[in-house]
Amino acid sequence: MREYLLAITLAATLCFLITPIVRGIAMKAGAYVSVRARDVHTVITPRWGGISMWVSLSLTLLTVSHLPLMSKSFGRELTGIFLAGTFIMVLGALDDLYDLDSITKFAGQALAAGILLLHGVQILWLPINGILTLPTNIGQLITVLFVLVVINAVNFVDGLDGLATGIVAISAAAFFAFSYLLAVINGFNRAGAPSLITAIVIGICIGFLPHNYHPARIFMGDSGAMLLGLLLSAAAITLTGEIDANSITQQGSSSTLLPLLLPFAVLAIPLLDLGMAIVRRLRAGRSPFAADREHLHHRLIALGNSHRRTSLIVYSWTALFAVPIVVAAFEPLWIAVLSALAIAIVSYLLIRDSLKSSSTARQLTTTGA
Repeated sequence: MREYLLAITLAATLCFLITPIVRGIAMKAGAYVSVRARDVHTVITPRWGGISMWVSLSLTLLTVSHLPLMSKSFGRELTGIFLAGTFIMVLGALDDLYDLDSITKFAGQALAAGILLLHGVQILWLPINGILTLPTNIGQLITVLFVLVVINAVNFVDGLDGLATGIVAISAAAFFAFSYLLAVINGFNRAGAPSLITAIVIGICIGFLPHNYHPARIFMGDSGAMLLGLLLSAAAITLTGEIDANSITQQGSSSTLLPLLLPFAVLAIPLLDLGMAIVRRLRAGRSPFAADREHLHHRLIALGNSHRRTSLIVYSWTALFAVPIVVAAFEPLWIAVLSALAIAIVSYLLIRDSLKSSSTARQLTTTGA
């Protein structure tokens, strides 16, 4: 654990120190966001936070590669994840600067997923009627689709200061807990790469959040959102798609479904927001990628919540889905239920005041009418 804590601390420190430098470069290069009708920020804010994340990722990987335990995580898969992450970061940085069209971004995201496939990062089985080994072409297609969905889910939820950063940090922490327990406690060596990647992602988010929390001084931009989305999807694939679920069960975990459920539980809020946005826009006859102000965070702000409270509420929702699933993998079900209940209470307390305010406003409106 000490080496993983070192990786988290190093990544956080590097990202915290590098981000102000990247912020200055982004402003000089013109990679900033002017205030638009759908935005919640009120001042011009630079993008390119993904560049500071990538530099931190690179330096951390270079450093920990010399550590006894973590050096075992380096191999073909980790190389592919790094190369795909580098490509998607460059694509996102160009988009932050030139506002690329959606087709170009989709093609680039698919190419990044192809880089993962070339390095052996692929979903190999699904828990259908026991364990269903996927044909190579079907596994590759599902892998590409999964990567695309996760990248765009993180990108879609990145609409409020610190929101996506915190959600990804919580998601990565859940993945790390699951993969660390498999790798260290249960001896699944192949879980080493996702343990390392998610540990670094946690550190990156911790280091970036002070600059990104409201009022944000820099945005992660597409360079950061797509990089984090790719890293999360790759960690999920290497963790859940390449470990024999039957062997996990034999080691004492609860269910063969848990490795498959974990990515969707951990990423439930971004995936839900993505799905709702696509349905909403298609029903309105618009492109699913046409921006609007009807995301979950927009609706919470409309209830009277501040930027910071809204972020905390969505953080709690993310934890509500992610934490109990991880706990259920290694502890009795009643402990998982208690953890869910505790988080649900915290979430309710966070949103209670806004619900009261909204109810009062409706009563006043009705009385006035």
